[in-house]
Amino acid sequence: MRNIRIEKVTLNIGAGREQAVLDKGVILLKNITGIAPVKTKTQKRIAGWGLRPGLPIGCKITLRKAQAEELAKRLLAARNNILSENNFDDEGNISFGIHEYIDIPGVKYDHKIGILGLQASLTLQRPGFRIKKRKIMKKRVPRKHRINRGEAIEYMKNKFSVKIEGGEGAEGLK
Repeated sequence: MRNIRIEKVTLNIGAGREQAVLDKGVILLKNITGIAPVKTKTQKRIAGWGLRPGLPIGCKITLRKAQAEELAKRLLAARNNILSENNFDDEGNISFGIHEYIDIPGVKYDHKIGILGLQASLTLQRPGFRIKKRKIMKKRVPRKHRINRGEAIEYMKNKFSVKIEGGEGAEGLK
């Protein structure tokens, strides 16, 4: 019950008001995964940015199980299997950006898209995390069963041979 695994991998491209960038992002995510992405829409009005509710501003795709693990390997290879300690949150999730999609193995340059980056998020879980999402008798995951930053870092080192930059602590932040 203590084994950690990848629950899902989420890829996200934010385009803002630029409809052309959004269309390129949809094509890019389809090229990377082979699955059509979902467009994200604004929830509130921000007059300074020219946003109104319902306006599409980005696209995302979520992969689970074997597809997620295979894609995670490719995304980490695009980062040369190097992550910063800052890429991990206190719940053990990992989030990082890829500046140019052509760094991802198996993805070729498309002149229609140009150069575009994306955000990747890996969500980790253990067996038993279902209790927080089930319909009947929802409960919190006990503190001792949650995944912390250190356990997530060890998992990534052992499973994907990831090197962690940013070292032993927050000495550089002081």
